[in-house]
Amino acid sequence: MPRFFVSEIDENNIFLTDSDAHHVGFSLRMRVGEALTVCCQGVDYNCTIRSITSDSVYLDLVDKQRCAVEPSIDVTLFQAVPKLDKLEHIIQKSVELGVSRVVPVLTRRCISRPAEKDFAKKLPRLEKIAQEAAKQSGRGIIPEVTPLVTYKQALEMMKRLDRNVLLYEEEGGCSFADAGLDGAKTVGVLIGSEGGFDKEEADAAVEAGAVQVWLGKRILRCETAPITALSILMFLTNNM
Repeated sequence: MPRFFVSEIDENNIFLTDSDAHHVGFSLRMRVGEALTVCCQGVDYNCTIRSITSDSVYLDLVDKQRCAVEPSIDVTLFQAVPKLDKLEHIIQKSVELGVSRVVPVLTRRCISRPAEKDFAKKLPRLEKIAQEAAKQSGRGIIPEVTPLVTYKQALEMMKRLDRNVLLYEEEGGCSFADAGLDGAKTVGVLIGSEGGFDKEEADAAVEAGAVQVWLGKRILRCETAPITALSILMFLTNNM
């Protein structure tokens, strides 16, 4: 069933406008009486189409429920910035896996080092990728992609979460199962770029409360590591 996201909703007057309305009427060629879902803040509003005009689609509410697809934990991926095509891939797949937020981080070993204002120009495209992945995977929210942050800023953001894990393959670590995730509602996952982290950065993350974990002896690419880590995390918390 087609899914559309809105930031606010009036249950007595549900409608879609602009590009969403165009997508319903022209791209999907939907007709009066057909069903679609409008998502707002994690709630699915299942509707049927009442009428279609040139710029709006008016809907009748059938029922609503919390989106069953949303995980029980709020996961933030702190991803050291790789090359842009890899970042796009990471955002797409992490949204499909249930992440709530992606925070691009500039670390010392990042090969790609965009200026803050240059990265800001790319942000709408990254947000669009997150939106499309949310629609495709049946999410109840569009996960946030934040502006580029420094490593220091990322560590401060991590301190506000219940648990944090750091993937630092050079010195191993515990397994995810031993990372103390029981009872955590908000979890941060910190992953390096192509060059990983230097030891000073890793030590700073541990001092900020992150638990050092590893994914085994095989060396994973920076675009493989977050997908693997998030899959394990979702499995261990009964969200997969």
